[in-house]
Amino acid sequence: MQDHARRFAALGYVARSNVHPRERPDRVLRAVWASALSGAGPVGALATGAARYPSAPAVVDDRGSVTYRELWGRSARLTAGLRAAGAGPATVVGLLARNTRFFVEALVGAAGTGADVVLLNTSFAAAELAAVVDAERIDILLHEEDLSSLAEQSGARLRLGEDATNRLGGRGGGRAWLPARRSGRIVILTSGTTGRAKGAARRAGPGALEGAAAVLQRIPLRVRDTQVVAAPMFHAWGLLHLLLGLSRSATTVVQSHFDAGATLEALEAHRARVLVVVPVMLRRMLALGPEALVAVDFSSLAVIASSGSALGADLAAGVLRRFGPVLYNVYGSTEVALAAVATPGDLSWAPATAGRVAFGSRVEVVDEAGQPVPAATTGRIFVGSAMGFEGYTSGGDKERLRGLVASGDVGHFDARGRLFVDGREDDMIVSGGENVFPAEVEDVLSLHPGIAEVAVTGVDDDEFGQALAAYVVRRPGAALSVDDVRDHVRRSLARFKVPRRVVFVDELPRTATGKVVKRLLA
Repeated sequence: MQDHARRFAALGYVARSNVHPRERPDRVLRAVWASALSGAGPVGALATGAARYPSAPAVVDDRGSVTYRELWGRSARLTAGLRAAGAGPATVVGLLARNTRFFVEALVGAAGTGADVVLLNTSFAAAELAAVVDAERIDILLHEEDLSSLAEQSGARLRLGEDATNRLGGRGGGRAWLPARRSGRIVILTSGTTGRAKGAARRAGPGALEGAAAVLQRIPLRVRDTQVVAAPMFHAWGLLHLLLGLSRSATTVVQSHFDAGATLEALEAHRARVLVVVPVMLRRMLALGPEALVAVDFSSLAVIASSGSALGADLAAGVLRRFGPVLYNVYGSTEVALAAVATPGDLSWAPATAGRVAFGSRVEVVDEAGQPVPAATTGRIFVGSAMGFEGYTSGGDKERLRGLVASGDVGHFDARGRLFVDGREDDMIVSGGENVFPAEVEDVLSLHPGIAEVAVTGVDDDEFGQALAAYVVRRPGAALSVDDVRDHVRRSLARFKVPRRVVFVDELPRTATGKVVKRLLA
């Protein structure tokens, strides 16, 4: 009974976001019919959007716009071409593409064959790509033309650049089509901050509805939105908003390379209502300075949806000051999916919060024995959601507890039910017998006016066993010394939390979603 009630509630949240009071009823009926025929996943999302508003622009990229009708036709022909080339339920297709129309066409076209589709990071070095292609058993690799030299070294049996993919699609014919009976999996790679990226697979199914509802319950996305998706679509956060956008006939504006100024210009030029980012993008937008932000008209902006890495209290407060009460932050990961959502109201009261538990999710903070801890007590975070994690494609898995998956984070709930992430389990160090989480020190240092970015890690220390090292990026023109950094921490935190080592660097090594790769700092 509870399952039926939850599913009914999920339908309500999804329906609410798709209601337009002046819309012709036949549009909605066509969308419902297309969704029923095509199912969940990329094919179903595009089919729903195309049936409802075929002439509307679906994707706007660096080359211009493509309508839903055009995108559907190109994807359908590509599916037929890929089937003729041997793609199907027994194959694995890799996709190596940035945020472009090609990414969308190739994703939907490959998914329509029933093949598993692995989304590849365009920042990979040749050896990294080859290792993933081998580990994931990728047979066919679809890639952008300017990534041809990288693709050639991948080891995939069949490598198709954009031009070859277009020719393949041209031979597929233009007949109506349905996806394969077997729905393939979408494999998203972990960020690889602690080692080789691993594939985390999910199959479109009943959980997709509740996964969408978890976002739509708290974040006011609407039918026919214009959304600027700056977050990379080969990661979970950008992909989620691409699919949600297609399913509600939104116009998705993308750029192949992120640039803070160009993103602001896109918001103004397209009168965008939604901006989808990872936190480091917001930081770089604010770093442009007040004059650059004042010069842009973003009055149409109602939602800034952020996820992918820790937001941080200082950045949350800064975005709310500059953009107004439009910031929504989502806590989750490739493995645990969506765990908590923080609304502008949550972030105004508690800028450091990860938010409240999302619809359809269950979050427990537990001690070392696996028992739930009281509010305000730090423990390990475990998450369960409708978008169940099937395990890594290599056969490995995350630790599980009562049907929940270990997030790898530690944190606590406050008395109002808001979740706070205190740090990573593997980041915690023991310094002189005291437990220290680097994230706490990072939050304090990020408030210093002379610090642009900072990462804190544990290092071996002869006296204390372990100690903290702070890697600091100065703001332009800031005169900041090692003592300044230590004194700033000393004024706010205990003495054992003061970094013993301070290193000034030009930039921090980051993944595509903005996570700092701390193993590269040591």
